[in-house]
Order: sequence, then structure tokens, then C-alpha cells
Amino acid sequence: MMRMKKIGYCLGIVVFLSSACSEQKQEEKTSPVDFVNPFIGASTSTGAAGVYHGLGKTFPGATTPYGMVQVSPNTITGGDNSPGYSYEHKTIEGFAFTQMSGVGWFGDLGNFLVMPTTGKLKTIAGKEDESIQGYRSSYHKDSEIAKPGYYAVELTDYRINVETTAAPHSGMIRFTFPENKQSRIQIDLARRVGGTAIQQYVSKVDDHTIQGWMKCTPEGGGWGDGEGKADYTVYFYARFSKPLDNYGFWSADIPDGWSRKRDDVVSEQYLRRVEKAEIIKGQTELEGKHLGFFSDFETHENEEVTLQVGISFVDMEGASTNFKSELAGKDFDQVRAEAEKLWNESLSRINVQGGTEDQKTIFYTALYHTMIDPRTYTDVDGRYVGGDKKVHERGTYTKRTIFSGWDVFRSQFPLQTIINPRLVSDQLNSLISLADESGREYFERWELMNAYSGCMIGNPALSVLADAYVKGIRDYDIEKAYQYAVNTSKLFGNDKLGYTGPPFSISNTLEYAYTDWCIAQLAKGMGKAEDEQLFLKKGQAYRNIFDSEKGWFRPKRDDGSWEEWPDSARTKEWYGSIESNPYQQGWFVPHDIPGMIELMGGREKALDDLTHFFEKTPEHMLWNEYYNHANEPVHLVPFLFNHLDAPWMTQKWTRHICEKAYKNSVEGIVGNEDVGQMSAWYVLASAGIHPSCPGSTRYEITSPLFSEVEFALDPDYFEGKSFKIKAHDNSPANVYIQKALLNGQPYNKCYIDFQDIVSGGTLELFMGLQPNEDWGTTLGN
Repeated sequence: MMRMKKIGYCLGIVVFLSSACSEQKQEEKTSPVDFVNPFIGASTSTGAAGVYHGLGKTFPGATTPYGMVQVSPNTITGGDNSPGYSYEHKTIEGFAFTQMSGVGWFGDLGNFLVMPTTGKLKTIAGKEDESIQGYRSSYHKDSEIAKPGYYAVELTDYRINVETTAAPHSGMIRFTFPENKQSRIQIDLARRVGGTAIQQYVSKVDDHTIQGWMKCTPEGGGWGDGEGKADYTVYFYARFSKPLDNYGFWSADIPDGWSRKRDDVVSEQYLRRVEKAEIIKGQTELEGKHLGFFSDFETHENEEVTLQVGISFVDMEGASTNFKSELAGKDFDQVRAEAEKLWNESLSRINVQGGTEDQKTIFYTALYHTMIDPRTYTDVDGRYVGGDKKVHERGTYTKRTIFSGWDVFRSQFPLQTIINPRLVSDQLNSLISLADESGREYFERWELMNAYSGCMIGNPALSVLADAYVKGIRDYDIEKAYQYAVNTSKLFGNDKLGYTGPPFSISNTLEYAYTDWCIAQLAKGMGKAEDEQLFLKKGQAYRNIFDSEKGWFRPKRDDGSWEEWPDSARTKEWYGSIESNPYQQGWFVPHDIPGMIELMGGREKALDDLTHFFEKTPEHMLWNEYYNHANEPVHLVPFLFNHLDAPWMTQKWTRHICEKAYKNSVEGIVGNEDVGQMSAWYVLASAGIHPSCPGSTRYEITSPLFSEVEFALDPDYFEGKSFKIKAHDNSPANVYIQKALLNGQPYNKCYIDFQDIVSGGTLELFMGLQPNEDWGTTLGN
């Protein structure tokens, strides 16, 4: 979720209609892609969310699993609108070839914005409220179609139908034009979500092709409106099916002193400047501060025109190579079919049976959203830009980018350790190489295009590293990784005071204590006994901010004194806690739950308090003071009941959360999707397993939604072929586990070890209407 300091504007309360979200309702669904509804979460509305963080912030456009390219409609450039699209908007300003998914801070990418138009050329998108006219167009909501690898819409102002599809490093758009003597494809090369590319270059390669680049730096806004330090260049190689017989450029003269960030580029002053951009013809190349390119042509009724684009973050040669490798000689339908095949293969890593059609749609859409990031940053020839800004050659792994650490260590990466261990290895290799190449020699907590953005808190990469290591995923330089982990703890941790002071004393102290424990797990496995004991001791730092008089965690000042304890302190948001309150954050001691329970006054008191925590949660599950599923700090909390000898409560509440916090509709994710985390929680919880402490091999068992879930296992990493969870007599009423069998033998634990999962086999759960308080408890054992 994110993010600190700034609050996005409110778009107002919006009522969404889910009926327009998918055309699949009338179709027979036979494969995983048929169940995916990319419109789930595709809104940034703060009004509908009831809080400044907004809703899912996903995009509906075409992409491939973990692909570099996303060809998606964009409805807005400024504001807190990271995906560039929000379902309630009534106009589209173009179709970009790069996009972020589900992030909560001010977004980035949205590069190479393509728009088909007719009539007089306009050089600005204008405003949706029509206060400033531009080339944006209204569109028929009921014409929107979104499926994995495909998006389509009708632009009503121009009577043009637009279809997009994608390959891993490239994308394609098919336009169906009306009869018109002045049809056009125009490309805004300066455009960037939340800002602008500060410099661009474009050249005509031949009668059908252009190439160039767009340089994006913090001075042009973007990630965190520049605070995220994103600094990258997008290279493109674009081929038009219509010859470039009548083409040109537009170039706006932007004064040197003008700020060009998020709000600046959508201001009237800036737009009016670009509106007066010089139209340039007769040249074959151009470089400037705010450029566009257009090609005019005549079309007959229903004439199809295509644009194929290779993208690279390395150089123009890389963009050309990516294009030739993936798109050359292929038509739109072939590229679309290949994208669908990739999605079916990836989504088939988990097969579910039973449940309702909506539950399957939510499940496979959630799984789809876990397969957007961390995306590939490597060209087809294996080259990538490293943390030293230099080009590196092919390695033994695929370089990845977009690591939303504070979010994804909780569910997203524990899910991937089961279904996609190679991806986890890639991510760790990418973080290690970034620390190495940049010369920083510590792990970043939120990485985008090699940027150390410093977003959010904690040391989440240490969790991902320890979790992979204890699960046997170790194809990276573990000695270097360990040293960088230790360096990270020294730079960002509780060493100075034995806790961390303001402003987020509780959140930081608890999270640093947990990731120091994670280092201890690495040290243990590597035979570093002294380090193991040192970091286990540091893992106890959570005790230093527990106020026994108040019976809860309390923020401390740097001088060792307590901060004032206000009325309703535990539910006071931002009181010693980031994007949360002490009641929510205080449960986060995953590495020493028995010690936490002891501090809280023992099992009965902690159980009563945790039960109260859930019972006070509103039915709508939107942002609230109690179990706030819309944000990450509480995502491990439902599984604490298993540790409190009340596993039936974990079963009850995870079912409730799956039902109330996720829907098959645009507003179907109660908070920011957060780069796969919100969705991964659902995938695991609805399947019947979820970790309570990444870095441990223990997965909690809970009540699955489906009668059968089968995880396909990677033979390069694991012995087993697949792991099945079968729920006998499962139904909406039969929430509670009565008994269990593991590979045919009685099983009375409310958790299962990772090794039992990846060795293959079957966990059978027998469901019933009432809790069986003997199953999975110490009493039952």
C-alpha cells in the first residue's frame, strides 16, 4: 500500500456496474484465461474506497506473464492514478505500452502513448471535463473487453475500434477506422504517468518504421512525483502497416525554468504551451523536450491499420531485436493467440475445482494479478541495464524490476516459492546484483528500474531471502547475499537504541526485529553460530517497546521515554505506526508468537483481544481501525488463531475475508492491489494454506473455498509433481475442518511444512457446520 506524505485527490463516490466488466458471462469457460476479469480492481477512486489510498489501481490492458510490455488504455495523466486508468472515467487519452499495476504511490511509466484520431491534428489530450479540448475521446463502456493478453474498446468521438495485445517485450494495436480522408495515428513521446519524459528522440527508419527513445528522470516527476528517484530511458522500434507517406512531428518549446512534474504537466499553463507546439514536416529525425509523432492517411470504412512496437530499456538496438524476435511477420490474431497461450500455461500452475463461478473468477484474476510483477527487465538477447547504469550481458537469470517489498514479502513471494521458484531466484539475483552494481551493498526495500526509492519501511528483502533459503531456493551468491543482508540491518535497524524512535517507532521496531530474526535463519543454515545468536537476540527488540502498564506496544522517543498515550491510542492511525495504528501493527511479531502472547498477558487474554479485533471489523471490509485488510500490516493476523490454539477461528475469519474483501467487480479489491500482494493473499487463503511467518517453512492450514486445489510443482526445484488440497463436503456453511488426512494418514496439525507440500501428495480436509475444537489443537494432539 503506499504511501507517505501526500494524499491523492478524491474522485467522488462512484457506483460501479460489474455487468460491463466482462463478456465471458455468456461463454462456456473451459480454461483458466476464461475466468480472468482484468477489470477487477481497475479503479483509483478514493471516493469509492472511502479513504485516500483508493481501490485496486490495476490496469485492464494487454500484457503477458511478468512481461516488460503492457498495452493499456489510459484515462488520466496526473493525480494519484498510478495505472493511468480508472474505470469511472468517461474518456481515453491514449494507449500506452508500459504500465504499473496496483501501486499506491504516485505512479510512473505510461510511456509511448498512442492515439488514433481523425480530422484536425491536436497536440494535447485535453481535460475530461472539456475545460481544455484535446485529442482524447469518449468511449462506449459496453464496448470494453478485457481478457488476458487482449483489450478492446470503441472510441465514439472518432468511430474507431481499438484492440491491443502484447508479447513479452513488445506490443501491438489494431485500429479499425471509418471512412475518412484525414485518419491518423499519433504518438505522444513525452507522456508519462505522473509527469513527463524530459527529453525525447525519434527518427524515421524506413517507409513504415520509426525508432527512438524517451528519457525519464526524477525532474520529470513519475514515481513518487520524483521522490522515488526513478531514472530510466524507454527505447522503441515501431512499425506501421500503412506507409509513412504523410508524417510529421510536433515539438513544444518548454522554458528551462518550468517544473515538469505530476501536477505541472496537466496545468492549463503547460497544456496551452503544448497546444501551440510547432508542427514540423520534411525532417527524418528530431530531438526535443516535448515531442510527438503523427502519420496521416486516408482510410475506407472498416479499414484495419496496425502498429507493432518493440520496447527496450537498454538501447534502440534492443528494441529492434525485441520487435524482430516477437512480432516480425505476425498478424494481430497470432500475437493475441500466443499471449493467451502464455497465460493459460502460467495460470495452470494452480487448478481449482468446485466453488462458484464468481469465486473461480476472483481466484484466477487474483492469480493473474500475481503474475504481472516482478516483470522482466532483460531484453531477448539477455542484456539489461544494471545498478551502475551500464549495460550488462546475459547472465544465468532474468533481471527483474518492480519489487514492492513492504507489501509482497507477506503473501506474494511465499506463493511464488511454491508455484514459481525460478521467479523468486530471479528476484533475489536482481536485488543482489543491484546492491553490487550500484556500490551500495545493501538491499533496497522498493525497487523500480534500479532506483533505490526508499519507499515505505523495514527490510523486506531479508524476509524474501530467508524464506527462499530455508525452502531450498539457493541458486544465487548466498555469501554475498548474506553480507548485504547484514549491511542492510546495520544501516536500517534497531542497533542504536535497541528499538527505533519517531515517527514510526512501533512499525519500524517490530519489522526490524522480524527481519533480524530472518538473518538468524540464514546464519543458522550457513553454520554461522555466533551470528545466529546475535541476530536472534536482535530479533527480541520488539520487547523494548511493549508498555506493560498499557498492555500494548507503545512508541518511544529517542531519549528512551514513552510518547504520550492519547485517548483511543491503540486505534489512532499514524500513532507510532505507518499507514496503520498500534492495534493493527502490534500483532506483527511473526517470528516469536509465543513471546508476543506472553507479553500480552497469556493465551486467554490475547485470544479475547484478537477476537474483539475481528468482531469490531465492519462488514464492508474497507479501510477501518480494526482488521484493515485494505492494507498489509494485518495480512498475517488471521492466522494467529492457529497459534492461539483456536484454529477454527482462523477458518472462520479467512472465509469471511475472502467473501467480503474480494468481489467480481471493478471495486472488487478493498485496497491497492499492491503489486500482487492483495491477490496473493486471496490465492493462498482461498486454497487453504498461508504462511504466518515467511522465513519459516510452516504454512497455516485454513478453510478452503474450493473442493479441490492442485498446485503444479517445478521439477527443477522439487521432488513432487503436484500437491492437492481436497475439501470433502465443502460448502458456504461447512466452514470448519472436522478432521484431516495427509497422504491417507490421519493429520491433526493446523499447519503443514513446506517440504510436505513440495514433496507432492494430498491433504484431505473434511468440512462441517460446527467447529471441531479438538482438531489441530494441543488438546487434540
